[in-house]
Amino acid sequence: MTNFDSFNLYLFNQGKLTEAYNLFGAHLVKNDNGEIIGTMFRVYAPFARIVSVIGDFNNWDSRVHVLNRIDDAGIYELFIEGVGEWAKYRYVIVTQDNRTLFKSDPYGFFSDNRPETCSKVYDIDGYYWHDKEYLERRKNSDHLHEPINIYEMNIGSWMKKPDGSFNKFNELPPLLIPYLKEMGFNTVEFMPLIEFPLDESWGYQGTGYYSVTSRYGVPKDLMYLIDELHKNNIKVILDWVPGHICKDPHGLYEFDGSHLYEFDDEFRRENKEWGTANMDFSKGTTRSFFLSNAMFFINYFHVDGFRLDAVSNIYYYLGNQANGINEAGVEFLKELHLTVKGVDNNLILSAEDSTTFPNVTKSPWAGGVGFDYKWNMGWMNDTLKYFEKDPIYRKYHQNYLTFSLVYAYSEHFILPLSHDEVVHGKKSLIDKMPGDYWQKFSNFRALIGFMYTHPGKKLLFMGGEFAQFHEWKDNSELDWFLLQYDKHREAKRFVRDMSLVYLNDEALYKNDDDPEGFRWIDASNSDQSVFSYYRKYKDQIDVCILNLTPNSYMSYKLGVPEKGTYEEIINSDKDVYGGSNLYNGLPIKSKDEWSHGFSQSIEFVLSPLSITVFRLKKE
Repeated sequence: MTNFDSFNLYLFNQGKLTEAYNLFGAHLVKNDNGEIIGTMFRVYAPFARIVSVIGDFNNWDSRVHVLNRIDDAGIYELFIEGVGEWAKYRYVIVTQDNRTLFKSDPYGFFSDNRPETCSKVYDIDGYYWHDKEYLERRKNSDHLHEPINIYEMNIGSWMKKPDGSFNKFNELPPLLIPYLKEMGFNTVEFMPLIEFPLDESWGYQGTGYYSVTSRYGVPKDLMYLIDELHKNNIKVILDWVPGHICKDPHGLYEFDGSHLYEFDDEFRRENKEWGTANMDFSKGTTRSFFLSNAMFFINYFHVDGFRLDAVSNIYYYLGNQANGINEAGVEFLKELHLTVKGVDNNLILSAEDSTTFPNVTKSPWAGGVGFDYKWNMGWMNDTLKYFEKDPIYRKYHQNYLTFSLVYAYSEHFILPLSHDEVVHGKKSLIDKMPGDYWQKFSNFRALIGFMYTHPGKKLLFMGGEFAQFHEWKDNSELDWFLLQYDKHREAKRFVRDMSLVYLNDEALYKNDDDPEGFRWIDASNSDQSVFSYYRKYKDQIDVCILNLTPNSYMSYKLGVPEKGTYEEIINSDKDVYGGSNLYNGLPIKSKDEWSHGFSQSIEFVLSPLSITVFRLKKE
């Protein structure tokens, strides 16, 4: 534990302290032999009149261990001999207006399992990592020009034990890692893993930002899981929620009786839609708390980045542009970029952002906010609207699939088919699809193929990969039993094969930031609801055709950009994927015939409700 001095206090108050977790919290004190002799407790509570620590070591009596106020800033500390690892504790804060509050430790490293709300003394140090080579490769990589295929998952409901209990972090590697590798996911994004009281909040309303949730084990178990993922070259992104906090009485809200971290005024503070309180990033202590929290997970857990939830709630007051820009919030995001990139420029920051706020993925040096990627919510909404329509009516909505290319290069995007789209009555991906059973699966495969061939990194929420019919249920595991049925196994195989095509095809990812990497061949064939385009990188060209009606064409003519032989590398209508098996088995030589503005053309079988991808082999 670092001693507090005037310089650290200055940095803390200025919002520049990025390792506040070394100063605050409950830190074990060891002698020269490495033996634990006690615990130092330190907490920031400027509005407090008296601060005590209670626990199983003093019979929960607030009179026994009263902390000492060590300066005028409101920092309290006390060393208690004999308190070791796993001791339960709370802070008792008597406020200046004589209220008594019972609080968990804002910087506590571990917590009691819900419904209990105590913090626990925990030795956060000492894990021996095995990912040095991985971290070196990461520093020398360039994720912008690499394929990123994200599997978004909620650990508690991915797969459970036979008795219905959670798999722990350290039990997941033999289950999760082979599955990710089989399916071609090179990145996993965990929904929030900080401590949170209510399972149904999915972790988005947390109370312990430095405390990995005890539902799934102890912090070193999560370190082990991430270590094993890194040993298998799989990135780990954490879903992170710095913009607002839940109002449970043991949490950060009104921590010392004042609005220490949140806005003082009610209008900007109270997020009535979610029942949460918004953070005030004009306060240095708030900025230091969250910048340090990001650094905590980078330094102690070796995470590869963060997905920030509800970024609009940080850009704008109450997430509403009409309320004006929250300049302090935007400055915090820029400072987050500088802090994180100071460790490793290839750490990832992505924004869940449905606004039109400008320059989200430009660096602060270039006048931007500093994210690497922005979730393309427009693409997601338009695409799902289109696919939900009966094919009879799709010809009237061609623009739903073409409009995203108008702005596809304005930011660096992730294409999210996320958890938010398969809950609260929105239906699962497969159940959104129109038509009979066969058509639903055909539409589903075409949707997946469109995502993987559209510019942008990819994200699919768990269960989507095998076309789960039920919406996501946070209180039970995925419907793995569906894999006993052919259609779901075939859907899973297509997602796997499409993933592997993406991972191994530079034309599909190298030019995500370059308009030269995508060209429409024909975006106006609304009568047949056929879309054709090609992806290009250097000499590699992939021609992609979406046929989004049940009609098939035995000889469909299409202009192609260059002369050569076009070989079908994937067709979602093959019988191994559950299709009607109309595909092009032999390579097709282009002809010297004009079509769609090109001097070369090909004729091929166009299967119903499908995506077909041809790769050019030049003569």
